[in-house]
Amino acid sequence: MYAIVDIETTGGSSLIEKITEVAVFQHDGEKITGEFVTLINPERNIPYYITNLTGISNEMVEDAPKFYEVAKQIIEFTEGRTFVAHNARFDYSFIRQEFKSLGYNYRRNILDTVTLGRKLIPGHRSYSLGNICRDLGITINGRHRAAGDALATVSLFEILLQRDREIHGEYSGLIRNTKLSKLNPKLDITSIETIPEDPGIYYFYNENHDLIYVGKSRNLQQRIRTHLSNNTTNRSMEMRDQIAYIDWEVTGSELVALLKESSEIKRNKPVYNRAQRRTGSRWGIFCSTDSKGYISFRFGTIDCDDNPVAVFTGRERAKSTLESLVEKYDLCQKLCGLYETTGPCFHFHVSLCKGACCGRETPESYNERARKALGEFVFAQKNFFIIDKGRDPDERSAIKIMNGKYSGYGYFNINDMGFGLNAVHDCIRASSDNNDIQSILRQYLRGYKIEKIIEF
Repeated sequence: MYAIVDIETTGGSSLIEKITEVAVFQHDGEKITGEFVTLINPERNIPYYITNLTGISNEMVEDAPKFYEVAKQIIEFTEGRTFVAHNARFDYSFIRQEFKSLGYNYRRNILDTVTLGRKLIPGHRSYSLGNICRDLGITINGRHRAAGDALATVSLFEILLQRDREIHGEYSGLIRNTKLSKLNPKLDITSIETIPEDPGIYYFYNENHDLIYVGKSRNLQQRIRTHLSNNTTNRSMEMRDQIAYIDWEVTGSELVALLKESSEIKRNKPVYNRAQRRTGSRWGIFCSTDSKGYISFRFGTIDCDDNPVAVFTGRERAKSTLESLVEKYDLCQKLCGLYETTGPCFHFHVSLCKGACCGRETPESYNERARKALGEFVFAQKNFFIIDKGRDPDERSAIKIMNGKYSGYGYFNINDMGFGLNAVHDCIRASSDNNDIQSILRQYLRGYKIEKIIEF
């Protein structure tokens, strides 16, 4: 069941312009079964050039109904039907914006006859309505009027339906050519519009309610929509097709979203998160004390039981970080795993190393600089709260660091702080620390703004 739509407007932007005419033809896949056509009073001036294009003047719409007066009919005429239009995003965005201004969330599955035309009848020089209709012998009675263009779109759509049946041998072939139709049939498309445009984490489940993916985003709705229209790789399309249910949680703070995402992935091990983590080795910098008492570093890939002081996405990033520390703190190449030798390192021979690699410098002297280098990987403040945005204006998030370790996060109301710092301590939900969490915290504090840090 389809609703084939065309509109005329006062201009090209749905955010600032208004509809002047709308035509809706109901179609059952074989023939027209109903129609609704009306001028609309846009409640603003129609520009002269628009009148020249469409023939619709200010005088013609003066006594026409306003959009809110016909909104119910448009809902009823399109309800339960796929919204079909030529360059459908244009018509659909205007109608959605008109309904949005009325406080109503208008949502329909859409088909674009431009996109379908390019797929089903390729090779035409242009797929504009006028040109493609001329090529196919379709007469437009009333170009740039809603009814005339909509009826021409009906004729074009019927040709596309027939062509689709010839190609696919079944009625549903055309539907499979749209992004929305590729989604799992159990996924409630209308619920996507209720997802907020706020920071948070989201969960994808398959038909058996198994959790298959956890993600985070600064804008939940935008990120989830990207997943649902993702055609970039076989893996992303495979996951998209399995998404039957979606859940989400607003966190307010992007840092909380990062921490919660990491924790949820480790706890649930969703199949598509694990697959993504296997696409490349993770690298780390490790610290230990050798048999002679020297603090030593090395870089390498991370195994399950490893405990690195820093985590990196690639080998070169880990190696270059160590090289920078060697230069900054006059460390030994050999003791940093950057020069394999049974004797002194190369830097010792050129007087850049003080000789820890060959016993010329004592462990006490060398370790003083090595501990400063190690300080690059740990929090300078051992006990503190990271205060960041909350889920509403009266709320703040708190991330607790105790003895240099992540202890958890929580939320508190800024209007309920009469009893001081205890309110922040009491709101914390305990969470476990790990190397990924430490890496997230370090990177975020280095690269992003937070509201404040409170030491305790």
